Amino acid sequence: MDLAEIFVTAGGLALAGLVVWYFFFAAPEAAVSAVSAAGGVQEVAVTVKGGYSPAVIEVQHGRPVQLSFYRDEDADCSEEVVFPDFNLRRALPAFQTTLIELLPQQPGRFEFTCGMGMLRGSLVVK
Repeated sequence: MDLAEIFVTAGGLALAGLVVWYFFFAAPEAAVSAVSAAGGVQEVAVTVKGGYSPAVIEVQHGRPVQLSFYRDEDADCSEEVVFPDFNLRRALPAFQTTLIELLPQQPGRFEFTCGMGMLRGSLVVK
């Protein structure tokens, strides 16, 4: 193995390690609490662009939640959002806002992802 092959191999291993760290060990984003609007509906605006922002949303159980997903890209991965625990799958048209309404009945942490499972977020119900 010559010097160029060693550098290419080491670079590839370093990039693979970076990808593993990013998806599994990066520090979690701070949680954002929902804002209560008229009628007690808890509202949060979520931007979808290479991920969810905010990615962690805190709400109160037993009160309706309205999530406004604005998809600020046209990447294939972000075409839909899936809430498996709520049996909900919704298309997210590019450069449009999609409203998702939920009524979490019990406390817990409920994950949501893109259709491919690469983009991840959490709904923390207190």
